[in-house]
This record gives sequence, C-alpha cells and structure tokens, in this order.
Amino acid sequence: MRTTWKRVVCVLLPNKQHLECTVGVRARGREVMNSVLKQLGLTDLQVFALSVVRDNEYLFLDLDQKLSKYFDARWKSGSVTVPFILFLRVLFYVENGRIISNTKVRQLYYTELRQKVLQSQSHHQEASFFLLAASALQAEVGDLEPTQRSDEEEEEKKPYFLPEDYFPSWMIKRRGRDFLLRNCPTLHSELRGVSHSRAMLSFIKEANELQDVAVSFYRMRQEKKTLRSSILFGVAVQGVHIYQEVEGKLCLLFNFSWTDIDRLTFKGRSFEISAVGSLCLPKLQYYTHSAFQSKHILRHLTDTHRFHMDTRQAVGFIQQLEDMHACRLYNEAYICDNPALEQTLQSNCLTLSKEEEEEEDEGSTLDVEQCLDESEEVFVDDPAEVSWLADLFYGTSVDGALVLPASRSHWAVVTMEMKQVVCGRVDEGMSVD
Repeated sequence: MRTTWKRVVCVLLPNKQHLECTVGVRARGREVMNSVLKQLGLTDLQVFALSVVRDNEYLFLDLDQKLSKYFDARWKSGSVTVPFILFLRVLFYVENGRIISNTKVRQLYYTELRQKVLQSQSHHQEASFFLLAASALQAEVGDLEPTQRSDEEEEEKKPYFLPEDYFPSWMIKRRGRDFLLRNCPTLHSELRGVSHSRAMLSFIKEANELQDVAVSFYRMRQEKKTLRSSILFGVAVQGVHIYQEVEGKLCLLFNFSWTDIDRLTFKGRSFEISAVGSLCLPKLQYYTHSAFQSKHILRHLTDTHRFHMDTRQAVGFIQQLEDMHACRLYNEAYICDNPALEQTLQSNCLTLSKEEEEEEDEGSTLDVEQCLDESEEVFVDDPAEVSWLADLFYGTSVDGALVLPASRSHWAVVTMEMKQVVCGRVDEGMSVD
C-alpha cells in the first residue's frame, strides 16, 4: 500500500492513553476497532464503541461505514496538519458492573465514570458524591491507615488525596477544600478491608444514582428555527431521559422507560418520540443538528434497547446472587462471633477474587444487528423479540433448559453462567427468593 493511501487515526482512551491505528484511505470503522482490540489484547470491548466529534458532540460510529463519512475533506487529501481523532467511549451503561466480565474493560468503564462524576452537575445529590469519593479512594488508595488520619493540622500540611481528583468543582466551591479533606476520610475508613474490585463495583453502582453520569446526552432544539439547543436528550440503559437546561441546571421534563415508548422516528433533522397510549402524552418533537446526527442517535437508541433486552436476565441473576450473599452474611453475623465472621468475610472475598480472575481470561463476542441504514421509523419492541422474552420470563423455570437466539451469543453465555450459579446455590439449599 502506497504511503499516500494510508491514514493514521489516533484513538483516545478513557484513561488518557492513546492508540495509533494505521489504515487505508478507504477503510471502515471496523478496521480501526480491530486494531484497537489487538493493541489492548482483547477480543471484545463489550460496552465500548468508537465515537467522533461532530457539531461539538460525540457520535458513535457505524463500524460498517467508511471513515471518510466521519471526517471532512482532509481525509481524502491526506492533510496532516490536524490529526484524525476518534474516542473510545461507553456505548452501553450497565446496571451492575459484574455484567462486564473482563476486568480490563471494567477498569476502562470505571475510569470513564470517574471522569463523568467530576463533570456532573447533579447539585441536589451531594451525598452521593461523598459515597463515590470514598469508594474511589478505597479502589485507588486502598485501606486508610491510622497514620494517615492524623489531627486537622497534620491533614492540612499533607493530605493524602486532592479534592479536585474526587469531587466536582462546584462542590469544592460550595463546601470548601478543608471540609472535604476533613470529612471524606471518615467515609473512606469505613470501607477498610473492601477489595479493589468490590470498591470499584460499588462506585459503578453508586454512579448510576446520579442523573447525568450513566447516560449519553445529545443536544436538541425545541423549535426548528431556534438557535440555542436547550434540550438534553439522554440515552440510558433503562430508557430515555429528557431534560431542559435552565440557568445551567438540568430540569427533568420526561423520563421514559423502554416500555413507555411506542415508536421513535426521524425525518431529516426532526426527531419524534411517541409514548404508549396509556401515558396520554402528545408526540414529542425535537430538532437535531442534522439528519446525519438523527440517524446515529436513532441507531444508538435501538442498540441500547437491544442491549437492555439481551442482558436484563443476566442482571437479574447477578442481583439474586448478591441478595443471597447479603442474606448469608446477615445470618452469619447474627449467629457467629466476630472472629469467625471476619474469617468468613475474608474467605468470601478470596473466592470472589478468584472467580473474577477466571472471568478475565474468557473471551467473548457481542453480535450487534445493524438495522438502521435505510429505515426511517423504528418500533421499540418488535414481535419476535417480545415473543422470545415472554417465553424466557414466563415460560421457562430456573431448572428448565434456557434457549436464546443465536444472535445474542455473548449475553446468552453470560446469562447461562448466571443461571448455573443460581441453580448451584439452590442445590446447596439456599433460597433464591
């Protein structure tokens, strides 16, 4: 391949690292993704995708499209004055961090959430930021040693963390650095003995409580001729959140679960949402920057909905395991003395750590159906998918055979693994209710 037909694409990762991928001028997004996977030593990124900045907004690439569609005329001319940059970002947010089986991918996911927490504008959820900071400190610093918790004067001289690394700037301004340095260690100390992995999972779970973290936002206009994009259209794993920005604050207008949405439609820059009839809401209409953006937002919506449908049983199994684990610890704490309980806790932590190390070595592939290249109207629930879910949830017992569509190969494996573990716990005499 001649040098003039090569292009170097820089892919920025959530952890501030970057990868360089050399591809041909006619390359498609999938070639860059394959290069990223190879350089990271992974077979699948599970919840991540490549994105590009268009109109000051992140859009996720259709990997089957040529890269020339996402870059301007510089791509064909081969200009090197400005680099070709893509971003590896979270495409699908998760309800439980354990659904991400590979620890390297989970670490990247945690890292992106860490950055989004620092940018969060959830001013009314101040308590969550203290819990998040404590979990992050436990995951990154480890146990807070008694020597680190000295008197206030000593803490002022040599704090073991910087508030700027764990709290949004508005919260530092509101409470003051001294307040955060004085109070956050108390919460951190309460997590003593919690492993790095568990602290990270706790952070992921708590981050879901913030209104603007585990969600991808797109700016839209209320009126076609309005210049200001005051509407923030959020895509989350559970559905769609629509906010209006008023004086720098987010005001929730609508919160739709997937079952609340009847259809999603785009016509050029016009983007429409029709709710189910029982909600008695009019059809909502907003305007994007371009038809190109509308099409990509619609693809993101349908892919996220499919991801939610494919993984929700696995998430349910994980929740059952966590509930059983919490119940067992409660019962043991009630009947055991403290030394025996501490030994049990340590044993459980070691067991879970070994399980997660084994999961790290398992490769997986996520098959995503590309169905939006020509479609202008997409229904959220197609009959085939609803039928499969009805059979899965209402026609299959825990002990029965679990049959999943072949297109859901990765999440079928995850669900099957969760089912086997739950069945094993049932055989041991533990309740799953």
